[in-house]
Amino acid sequence: MIGGGRSSSSSSTATAAGGTWVSTTSVSASGKRIQREMSELNADPPPHCSAAPKGDNLFHWVATIIGPPGTPYQGGIFFLDITFPSDYPFQPPKVVFKTRIYHCNVDAAGNLSLDILKDSWSPALTISKVGW
Repeated sequence: MIGGGRSSSSSSTATAAGGTWVSTTSVSASGKRIQREMSELNADPPPHCSAAPKGDNLFHWVATIIGPPGTPYQGGIFFLDITFPSDYPFQPPKVVFKTRIYHCNVDAAGNLSLDILKDSWSPALTISKVGW
């Protein structure tokens, strides 16, 4: 650097050959997929459910399920945390009930245990198909 000044870090980096600037703050492919799913969820929300990012973190959502009428869960309000892995949709999201609930697919710690969140996960699935 000319004049002995310090190099400052930047949110952009240059490629060695082309000198093209690439922002490190751009949204990843996983982030774009999550944004698309969020738009679809907002456009056509499942009954009695809502979900949105927690704060500014696109990979961590908070969801709410209102207990459907005519079920043992009627009148209940259930909060869930949804965490998307950095390689989503190639790996499934982790879904945890924060509100205590008795259900055969939810363990004592609130972890939702469904085949589609484990061995049967496919990148063709979306968060809205997980358990609404």
